[in-house]
Amino acid sequence: MSLKDFLKSRVFLIQIAIALGIVIVVIFITLRWMAFTTNHGEEIIVPNLSKMTVEKAAETLEGLDLDYEVIDTVDFNADFAPYTVTEQDPFPSVGVKEGRKIYLKVNAGKYASIPVPDLMQKTHRQAILMLKSRGLEEGEITYEPYLAKDVVLEMKYKGRTLRPGDKVSKASKIDLVLGDGKTGYSEDTETDPATGIDENSDKEGDTE
Repeated sequence: MSLKDFLKSRVFLIQIAIALGIVIVVIFITLRWMAFTTNHGEEIIVPNLSKMTVEKAAETLEGLDLDYEVIDTVDFNADFAPYTVTEQDPFPSVGVKEGRKIYLKVNAGKYASIPVPDLMQKTHRQAILMLKSRGLEEGEITYEPYLAKDVVLEMKYKGRTLRPGDKVSKASKIDLVLGDGKTGYSEDTETDPATGIDENSDKEGDTE
């Protein structure tokens, strides 16, 4: 039998059909196995863990066959209770596979302690900017007799006098004692409020 006759024979066509059938079956089984092992089409929706304690978040995730890891403790945020979840990755409502690890950031237990900047002899405006840059706030303002007006003479926290470098909790309100700019003034003298120098005395010295 020639090759041409064999290719047209019933035996060859049956063998081709069998081979195609085997290939189709193998492909079908492979696709089914892949779908089973990867949970194809089955996703778990990540819950919103915000403001949950770590224990509650862990319980919630374990109930959904998800894992978790606390990756960081962030600076205390008053909008969240201490040691509760502030951020998560992936975000809520995202679909993930079973066993996916959810990464959590947790609120600190309290504000961190930070050193008070040196505000002495700074102007009121400078003091406010320096406080804000350290995460502190301006508290009560009082005045005392002093040559220069609105210059910081003293820093206080809850009635306690502070020195530069003393530590207080972040977001604390620092009370300031400022100069009133009235001491040393008279009708016959003109004193520079910034330096306390009698300007008239300089002028008289120049005329001698």
